[in-house]
Amino acid sequence: MPVFNSRNEKYKAPFGAVTCGTEIRFFVEAEAEFVACTLRCYHEFADKWAETALLPCSGGFEGIYAAPAEGELVWYTFCLRRKDGSSVYFGKNGCGGEDRTPWQLTVYEETHTPRWFGDGVTYQIFPDRFCRTAPPRVEGLLGERRAHMDWNESPVIGADPETGRWNSDFFGGNLKGITSKLDYLASLHVKTLYLNPIFEAASNHRYDTADYCAIDPLLGTEEDFAELCREAEKRGIRVMLDGVFNHTGDDSRYFNRAGYYETVGAYQSPNSPYYPWYGFSQWPEEYDGWWGIKTLPAVNENNPQYRDFIITGERSVIRRWLRLGASGWRLDVADELPDDFIVDIRRVMEEEKTDAFLLGEVWEDGSNKIAYSKRRRYLLGHETHGLMNYPLRTATLHYLRGGRAEDFREAMETMRENYPKPAFYSGLNILGTHDTPRILTALGEDGVPSDKLDRAAYRLSPERLELAVARLKMAAMLLYAFPGSPTLYYGDEAGMEGFEDPMNRRTFPWGRENQELQTLFKALGALREARPSLRQGDIRYIGAEGAILVFERTLDGERTVIALNAGDTEWEIELPWETAFAKELLSFQHFWARDGRIRLSLPPRSGVILG
Repeated sequence: MPVFNSRNEKYKAPFGAVTCGTEIRFFVEAEAEFVACTLRCYHEFADKWAETALLPCSGGFEGIYAAPAEGELVWYTFCLRRKDGSSVYFGKNGCGGEDRTPWQLTVYEETHTPRWFGDGVTYQIFPDRFCRTAPPRVEGLLGERRAHMDWNESPVIGADPETGRWNSDFFGGNLKGITSKLDYLASLHVKTLYLNPIFEAASNHRYDTADYCAIDPLLGTEEDFAELCREAEKRGIRVMLDGVFNHTGDDSRYFNRAGYYETVGAYQSPNSPYYPWYGFSQWPEEYDGWWGIKTLPAVNENNPQYRDFIITGERSVIRRWLRLGASGWRLDVADELPDDFIVDIRRVMEEEKTDAFLLGEVWEDGSNKIAYSKRRRYLLGHETHGLMNYPLRTATLHYLRGGRAEDFREAMETMRENYPKPAFYSGLNILGTHDTPRILTALGEDGVPSDKLDRAAYRLSPERLELAVARLKMAAMLLYAFPGSPTLYYGDEAGMEGFEDPMNRRTFPWGRENQELQTLFKALGALREARPSLRQGDIRYIGAEGAILVFERTLDGERTVIALNAGDTEWEIELPWETAFAKELLSFQHFWARDGRIRLSLPPRSGVILG
């Protein structure tokens, strides 16, 4: 039986994704009955095959394959020929016919990826619910808005009984409120502030953009935004905006269904300059909506006027907000944006700011994602710099709630192998977002209520809360020690709970925070900032079995080891250690080495970070 391990440099070097034109050495271990071996590569985007003969060597066959000169997704298997002339095909699922499962090779163009994003801690804010400087006043504003005078009230569940609209209640969190908390964010060692949409819109989430060129009046003014960016920069913090370019709101000045704006929108006349932006099957009532939602009419991103307005024009939306102080964009539903649309955005961003960062919302492995029956190109050098790392969240939850450490390692090593290294180190690493349950709830719930009102009222019992906090401490250690940008969804560090929208979007509990968690996240932020190995170091798994996960980050002689025990029983672990002792970097406890090894006990649901 032939042997090949794509993650072992004995068999394939270099590891993982490669830059265009790289020469890759392949070695296949094979028995003496095989006399020839061919590397078979399918270049998916070019739709062509390439074959490379591997030459006989001691123990098998080896040879050099030159990666394509352009960004590509290569799928490869091997064909081995026996002495009797028969052939066998060899893939990830063993030997057999030509239908063997291929290995993936990502080939990308080496371009500039700003290091500031992946190196730093990111803090995500849902602007209406973080901090306000005054109670909201909604009279005369777009939409039928309800104002909460009491910051600590619960948000409206479902459709508002007064207006019949969803997500129409506002607490009045604003840009000045965020600015007032920049010192707090700096104490968490935040380097990137990612804001959910801030442009004028009828809903509290503002993903139904009404005016791309105006801050929502409840949030403040253009000058408030510029001031936020200036004050953030003084503290070493950059601002990333959320770009919703696949659809607008039906009440937008471009569609203008309710006639709020003085402009002639697409809903009002086929002669509107915005009419070609939308897809009408029968004007005015039959049109394409995002996922069929009529309040979110989908736009045609290939329309030249729309693309000029959003991206390429001298006063485009992308350029405008970068010039006002933003340092990056996050692309909402990147799966639904054309590849060349994303390429144009990055090109224009880099024209405006050479170190601007482009992030894509993708929920799966973005290196091989198929969306709408088309293979996507997110990470080949000219598209996004990085993606939201939902697979890390999924793997972490599974592991900490009783799964196997081996499964976590496999999921993350698959991504590390498939992603270009700059992209892997530039992921938005998350435990929760505005689209997921709060991480504390996800780690502690003992059954999800089927009724939404029951989910809204759900709180962890004291016993489940204690369990959830212990698990969250481990999740936080893992998050801050992993390659990519560790990301806090506002309030997770304060112990906020809740299932889906709007329970995961409650107001920040100022004055009622979980001090234990806040202290931990501040310490982890300081640790990551102080240790280069945690920002840019190589990652290697020392152990992954059952409840025990151990990995190390190394860079220029600095070594940091993370050991976690997600189980219910204490475990004794032993680690090789070259120096006289290891220091636990959060508690400062020392472990002395004997015979080049340290031994320590990990209590149930606990972890250590050693250096």
